[in-house]
Amino acid sequence: MSSQPTVAVLGLGAMGHGFAVNLLAAGLPTRVWNRTRSKAEDLGRSGAIICDSPRHAAEAADVVITMVPDAPTTEEILLGDNGALEGLKQQGVVAQMGTIGVEPTEQLIRRVREKRPDVVFIDAPVSGTKAPAEQGQVVVLASGDRQAAPAIEPVFEAVGKATRWQGEAGAGSRMKLVVNAWLIHMMEGVAETAQLAEQLGFSIDDFWHTVEGGPLAVPYMKVKLDMIDSGKFDAQMALAWGLKDARLALEAAGELDMPALRRISDTWAKAVDAGHGEGDISIIYHYLQNRG
Repeated sequence: MSSQPTVAVLGLGAMGHGFAVNLLAAGLPTRVWNRTRSKAEDLGRSGAIICDSPRHAAEAADVVITMVPDAPTTEEILLGDNGALEGLKQQGVVAQMGTIGVEPTEQLIRRVREKRPDVVFIDAPVSGTKAPAEQGQVVVLASGDRQAAPAIEPVFEAVGKATRWQGEAGAGSRMKLVVNAWLIHMMEGVAETAQLAEQLGFSIDDFWHTVEGGPLAVPYMKVKLDMIDSGKFDAQMALAWGLKDARLALEAAGELDMPALRRISDTWAKAVDAGHGEGDISIIYHYLQNRG
């Protein structure tokens, strides 16, 4: 293998597309596949090879990245007819980078091992949303046999600003749910607190400037307050995907009682049912403000 591994990116939503852009910018040979081919056309103009199937994309790849919304789709593009595992070379690397849940990840690891015991499975969801993915600023929560997959290092360097290795494959997905549970709690808290500030006669700017520079001034909070203040909720992380992750975290928690997250999940489900699922998670402020 050359010093620059060939990478196949399967799934060109906001995150996968951003990964492919940054892989190309780093000079890594990049192959791409997406069900909707039109989403790959700009990547083709930038030098990516657009492929007709996951198998086709994997045939010349050292590393296959999957970045799709859920476990069934991930299994299909890896293990189904014309799936990537049919084409991937011996000792190739699969990097599963979507948020698909704890048990589905464990099941996928088992199924890949059964079908292709030679393949190195790296479980590596990311902390970050659309803009960080486009800017190469996500944090990769990697897990698996790092020593057996040297080709993955330049890939993660291209798509993210840091890689946090968590342990054996599957640990990355567990940590991702911890991180996203915190993010979901924070977003709901920002939305409700912004409403309280306005109820008590303060603007959103007043609220931010009061905490700015202190330990409570989380940068993520400022980003979401700006979206709330502008009334523009173009999705960085869609509310529907936030709800999915909340439910995955609750499922993974098992018998652990998480009453706040359960309440948030119920509220976000109502907001999605009300038609807000494609907006950014900060749109929950708009839903809470207008539901009465």
